[in-house]
Amino acid sequence: MQKSVRYNEGHALYLALLARKEGTKRGYLSKKTAETSRWHEKWFALYQNVLFYFEGEQSARPAGMYMLEGCNCERVPAPKSCAAGSAKDAALDKQKPLELRCEDEVDGDEWVEAIHQASYSDILIEREVLMQKYIHLVQIVETEKIAANQLRHQLEDQDTEIERLKSEIIALNKTKERMRPYQGNQEDEDPDIKKIKKVQSFMRGWLCRRKWKTIVQDYICSPHAESMRKRNQIVFNMVEAESEYVHQLYVLVNCFLRPLRMAASSKKPPISHDDVSSIFLNSETIMFLHEIFHQGLKARIANWPTLILADLFDILLPMLNIYQEFVRNHQYSLQVLANCKQNRDFDKLLKQYEANPACEGRMLETFLTYPMFQIPRYIITLHELLAHTPHEHVERKSLEFAKSKLEELSRVMHDEVSDTENIRKNLAIERTIVEGCDILLDTSQTFIRQGSLIQVPSVERGKLSKVRLGSLSLKKEGERQCFLFTKHFLICTRSSGGKLHLLKTGGVMSLIECTLIEEADTS
Repeated sequence: MQKSVRYNEGHALYLALLARKEGTKRGYLSKKTAETSRWHEKWFALYQNVLFYFEGEQSARPAGMYMLEGCNCERVPAPKSCAAGSAKDAALDKQKPLELRCEDEVDGDEWVEAIHQASYSDILIEREVLMQKYIHLVQIVETEKIAANQLRHQLEDQDTEIERLKSEIIALNKTKERMRPYQGNQEDEDPDIKKIKKVQSFMRGWLCRRKWKTIVQDYICSPHAESMRKRNQIVFNMVEAESEYVHQLYVLVNCFLRPLRMAASSKKPPISHDDVSSIFLNSETIMFLHEIFHQGLKARIANWPTLILADLFDILLPMLNIYQEFVRNHQYSLQVLANCKQNRDFDKLLKQYEANPACEGRMLETFLTYPMFQIPRYIITLHELLAHTPHEHVERKSLEFAKSKLEELSRVMHDEVSDTENIRKNLAIERTIVEGCDILLDTSQTFIRQGSLIQVPSVERGKLSKVRLGSLSLKKEGERQCFLFTKHFLICTRSSGGKLHLLKTGGVMSLIECTLIEEADTS
């Protein structure tokens, strides 16, 4: 527990007011007094790492407060006279423990979990993340300031140049006025002199054009120009791909999602609203997000050859987390769709939707798969864009930051999909076993493989008793359906109806307690 924290009365009252309005957890708890060992009901409010208690829910001033930083909270068994049980909050510096009790066991679990998470270090971590974002925004502002100063200097130079040109024009006009008396003499100039001047003027123009042509050709053939051409082509391809992706999402929403919602509201619905939500999830939100991003890209292309894209990705990145839920739900949505297709009315209606010319012969499953590849496509595009962006380019750091964030999001999505698929595989196996199997409900149990094995009877009774599977009275070979997991090995028999039954003896084997012995074939 913290030993050098001071609160004045005003600060404590302010924190108590915040706890009453915005506390992480609030409610009535029974508090055991140290003097009389009696239980008194108080209204408690938890805010950050401070626990306040009041005489009642309407009390304005707190009756007391506790600092939870460095404390541990543990459950103690409920006495026989109490229905739910109590929690003990013990300090690390040998102070007397604070004992609290609530009538509802679920509420007690919530209080214990909330107290465990009441740590000031978590607030510091969150503050560090916000500081990183603030520093990034400050860097952007500084870059914009530098660009604004450069433009301001250019404008000042242009103004100076304009003033100089004006003065030159005035001087030329004065010279012209002075030379007017001699114009008559120039008209009487020798024709040969005029021809020589025309040839000289032609040669000067030809030499100037040749010089500029050489300068332009040298730049066109330079590595920098080639890199810029490739960079522009990558941007143009990204805009075309984004346009195609928005069109695919538009077809998914307008040709499938919205018509199926209307069908689910009919008198004889071929599909329920829950199934529609399970199949499409947040597809409509993804479409709105990418429509905004696509409009921003088209606006930047209109300003070509100046292409600034980093700020668009800065806006897009915080909203791409919606893809996590879509990817996590993708396999389940395809399963729900397959189950719904078994309904003839739904299958007939879906074929009508797929016959729409906008679908171009593609099925609903194809459109549901498109969002799965969008994040990797952005990563590849940014990788190619960075390959042709100079290191001193103003967008270099922003594009690298966007690429790292997308790669991090892609890794998180891949791990979540792997965990979700493993849980669904375990549950599918558990449903096929008639008796059920509780060990498959453990989320740390990872499926490895399944298949059929032949159980061989023992020649001498007792010789292989430690490694034989199933009943000891097995007299002939038998085929067994086996499932291998990281922690257990399941052995099942298949009945005539195709159902699986766990062996009564040795059906569930813990791999921690097993020893695998390979024996040569004596036959």
